[in-house]
Amino acid sequence: MSDGRWSDLTTRVLSAIVLVAIGSIEVWLGGIWFEVFIAAACGLMAWELVRMIEPQRAGMAVQLGILTGVGVILSYHLPPLYKVPFLLAPALVGAGQVSHSRGLYALFAIWIAAAGLGFISIRENMGFGWMIWLISVVVVTDVAGYFVGKAFGGPKFWPKVSPKKTWSGTAGGWVAAALVGTLFAQHGGFGVAFVVVSVLASMASQAGDIVESAMKRKFGIKDSSNLIPGHGGFLDRFDGMMGAALFVLIAGLIYAPGAM
Repeated sequence: MSDGRWSDLTTRVLSAIVLVAIGSIEVWLGGIWFEVFIAAACGLMAWELVRMIEPQRAGMAVQLGILTGVGVILSYHLPPLYKVPFLLAPALVGAGQVSHSRGLYALFAIWIAAAGLGFISIRENMGFGWMIWLISVVVVTDVAGYFVGKAFGGPKFWPKVSPKKTWSGTAGGWVAAALVGTLFAQHGGFGVAFVVVSVLASMASQAGDIVESAMKRKFGIKDSSNLIPGHGGFLDRFDGMMGAALFVLIAGLIYAPGAM
């Protein structure tokens, strides 16, 4: 096993420690502190999105990033009738500003804003424990996928889109998520079905990662930005979290609308 396969581990771990520390404090605080944190993260992801599509439009990227962050917070506090317009505003405004890939921009902008609303809704309406569960599922999916994939290698999951992702790492993420689901199910008395939900959230997390990888390959870039050493940008780091958050938001609206 060559050292090159693990060459980025130290940087990734140090950056992860900082992110976990900041994120943990924000999740624990909840309220406006958590809302501002999520809004800022969504704004940065929107900024990265515009920079990937049209890197020369720096000013527009900043404006749409701010609009996204504001839209996420307002969509949570406004009545249901007004939530959708504020979530769609960054996508609609930006689609009218970018000169190409407008549909792709709009889809990703909606995804970012909806995932941001999902994060806030889970923490504020469902509670601290549910947020910890979601984060745990996504983190163990990512960590297990990384280490299992590096250790065992094997056939690629989707080489044209994500050349580093393997079937062994993907399956390792599912197993790790199932273990997390089992622990939370035993503690909360949810039953076996909760293990299945945890694996589905893990799959949604991986889907988010694959979708973001596909977009980067379309534009011929390695990372969405260089804001996070060893991880690239916020889209690179939180694409899986956004996939899982969107899954929980949609599932909550369908099966327990009062909780969202």
